[in-house]
Amino acid sequence: MSARNETPHKVIQTLGKNKCNGSWEESTENLSMDQVKSIAEDQKDRLTGKTLYARCREVMGTCVAMRVRVEGREPKVALKDMSEGAFNEHFS
Repeated sequence: MSARNETPHKVIQTLGKNKCNGSWEESTENLSMDQVKSIAEDQKDRLTGKTLYARCREVMGTCVAMRVRVEGREPKVALKDMSEGAFNEHFS
């Protein structure tokens, strides 16, 4: 298993960075929901979610640890918003 195929590497690749910041105060990285969906599709065989929605939630969980925002929000907030239907237009 190569580290280049892991989800964190795919997030960094998508951002076009070498690494992510260590704190939320310094965090400038941001993924759009379309980028999250692209990573989730790319990692389909490595993620456990059965649906695209579930796989996107897994990628967003990775973003929590990496200090990468999703749609300008901290990933935990974006995940909560997602549960409340904020990104439904991306999954219909």
